[in-house]
Amino acid sequence: MARFVNVAAGQLGPIAKSETRTEVVARLMAMMRRAHADGCDLIVYPELALTTFFPRWYFEDQAEIDEFFEREMPGAETRRLFDLARELGIGFYLGYAELTVEAGIVRRYNTSILVDRTGAIVLKYRKVHLPGHAEHEPWRKFQHLEKRYFEPGAGFGVTSAFGGVMGMAICNDRRWSETYRVMGLQGVEMVLIGYNTPVHNPPAPEHDHLSLFHNHLVMQAGAYQNGTFVVGVAKAGIEEGVEHIGGSCIIAPSGEIIASCTTTGDEIAIARCDLDLCNSYKRTTFNFDVHRQPRAYGMIVERKGVTTMADGTPVPPKA
Repeated sequence: MARFVNVAAGQLGPIAKSETRTEVVARLMAMMRRAHADGCDLIVYPELALTTFFPRWYFEDQAEIDEFFEREMPGAETRRLFDLARELGIGFYLGYAELTVEAGIVRRYNTSILVDRTGAIVLKYRKVHLPGHAEHEPWRKFQHLEKRYFEPGAGFGVTSAFGGVMGMAICNDRRWSETYRVMGLQGVEMVLIGYNTPVHNPPAPEHDHLSLFHNHLVMQAGAYQNGTFVVGVAKAGIEEGVEHIGGSCIIAPSGEIIASCTTTGDEIAIARCDLDLCNSYKRTTFNFDVHRQPRAYGMIVERKGVTTMADGTPVPPKA
């Protein structure tokens, strides 16, 4: 019997630095109501969906930084979203900045959660591949200080929800093939990814014209090579003077985009996803049990990167 999940990609337009959590949650609730009216089981929101993308600024006062973080989920401002999800019987993915205390140590993560139709959190993920830099670099048009404000998460888990095997990633994770493969090895059937991606890349501006192409390329490859649906959802538009790509989309296990947003504002794109379509790839071309050769992949975990010489060229391998 087919296992259908009706999914909405809940793209957000810009969030101003002055915009309150209450105002943002109201936007999220409006989109949730639209998704529910269109028969959706699940709506996926972007990375850091409750605030402006604060890592673009250098702050010295930790208290000022911590204003962007959530200390509990749901909290006072976000509880309304959970209550609405429970009332409507719709699930959601939400990205946010998480401040928590573990063994007496304060930790800060770039986090996402998956909430089921009853309003219960069924999976939490903390971003592994933190992009950008950790030190103040005022030469940039804008900064990207995720390495300063967050620490990396531990790995990629999956859970059974919405009738299938669900996994999550955040933004830069989508560029790394390991993200999808680790979840693929756990039988993932739908990967949910929120992102905030600027058009301009200060260290490599020659890539700017390819931003949207690369965004789709990596998610389509991840979907196809692991026989899974991928839902990628942007915070888009010009936010505090920084232009972000949109391109929110839902991708089939074939690698084909089956639904997409066409603006850079608040918008939903919807697809009816038959999770059983994953089997066409998981049992044939990408039947891991039959075709993978883990003995040949040792270098993936033994070596972090390429050893280079002073001029940046790779060190030749030993004969």
